Amino acid sequence: MNRSDNQSLTAPTARRALSLDALRGFAILTMVLSGVIPYGILPSWMYHAQLPPPDHHFNPGLPGLTWVDLVFPLFLFALGAAIPLALSRRLEKGQSYLSILKYILERGFLLGFFAIFLRHVRPHVLDNTPESADWLIALAGFMIMFAIFTRLPHSWKNWIRWTVKGLGWSGAIILLVTLTYPDGTGFSLYRSDIIIIVLTNVAVFGSLIWLLTSHSILLRMGILGILLGFRLASQHAGWVQSVWEFSPVPWIYKLYYLQYLFIVLPGTVAGEFFLKWMQSNHKKNSSWSPGRFSALAVLTLLCIIMLLVLLQARLSWQTAVLTIILCVVIRWLVRNPVNEMEQLLKSLSEWGIYFLIAGLIFEPYEGGIKKDKSTVSYYLVTTGMSFFLLTFFSVILDHFSGKKYLKLLIDNGQNPMIAYVGIANFIWPVLGLLSLDSFILQITPGPWLGFLRGVFYTLLLAFMVSIITRNKIYWKT
Repeated sequence: MNRSDNQSLTAPTARRALSLDALRGFAILTMVLSGVIPYGILPSWMYHAQLPPPDHHFNPGLPGLTWVDLVFPLFLFALGAAIPLALSRRLEKGQSYLSILKYILERGFLLGFFAIFLRHVRPHVLDNTPESADWLIALAGFMIMFAIFTRLPHSWKNWIRWTVKGLGWSGAIILLVTLTYPDGTGFSLYRSDIIIIVLTNVAVFGSLIWLLTSHSILLRMGILGILLGFRLASQHAGWVQSVWEFSPVPWIYKLYYLQYLFIVLPGTVAGEFFLKWMQSNHKKNSSWSPGRFSALAVLTLLCIIMLLVLLQARLSWQTAVLTIILCVVIRWLVRNPVNEMEQLLKSLSEWGIYFLIAGLIFEPYEGGIKKDKSTVSYYLVTTGMSFFLLTFFSVILDHFSGKKYLKLLIDNGQNPMIAYVGIANFIWPVLGLLSLDSFILQITPGPWLGFLRGVFYTLLLAFMVSIITRNKIYWKT
């Protein structure tokens, strides 16, 4: 797992890692879908494992893993994979480490602001039953975020760019200082989107760690070993527990959030594999048959589905045995690579195998795999599944050239911020102001029609973001 040579990492020039975009797009759209499907009597695998139907009361002692529990780790893994691609580009341009540090901290500030502002303008935070005024505020928040986060064309004059940004920030400040909420309170740093807060922490610390360890994967994994020590020792009284629980700014940072580096840092390793592949200029004829590529795609996807089904069914030893069998076959399929594409797939598969087996060994520990509070097995197993899903997308996109089949995922993966806010701050407000929301609810009663309603909202969002992306409009921090 260590890169023995100390080759420099430079930015890609000719290729784009579309499979990373697809993975990110899949993660963000399934994350959105999981948030809009109705509570009720759908099967338990349609919800977080610790929030089972019909009452959806949080049960921290209930183990299991559903597709809903997987979507956040997939997004974290994709975030980690993007770190080497972004920072190596800056290193290639000759930027100093101080300049890159400034970029990392600025990005962290913008993500933190995004988490706080977004929560303040969510319609159902403004009121449990939003009315026209709440929908309009949510829409105004969406337009303000457009002004702040859109990457404006460099061809625009500087005064126009500064004016747009200035109007966005001014509008954000006005809303934050004037809005009141059902409990009578106003602006609060603690009113924030917890998912984005976690992303803020791991994006900053993951970037800093990669910058320090870009020459050594082994050193990077060693840092995870230290973090694992903190994670395990924090459960017992002592100085480690005190450090674990201490935070000078608890509204934005907790050491607990850095547990998700168990997913992000392996993601950076995947990003380096893609970086090497993207930089390669020569091609060799493939030694693998089309059937071998197809079998690799099928088995990696099958392994993910099997893990979700069997871990949720609590068939622990059966899961371990079947996973090991599949992993042996997958390892056999990726033997003897002769070109860069085959080496990429071999590396992704081998790392996926390692994390899956390690995660299943930890599975009985802490009462079984759980998302909340997340267990060691949860981090390791979902990391392995992320490697496998990325392998699947790489085969489909980079070997079989299946871009046209996954274009919707790719477009949304290139614009995840808009996808994340689009339903609550654009689609629902528009439908609400047009009085279409109540009509849609009337024609989709019951749990399964309610699920189809959620699919409709998600597809509507996906096509909206795709149109925005194809017009080269991006939100960036």
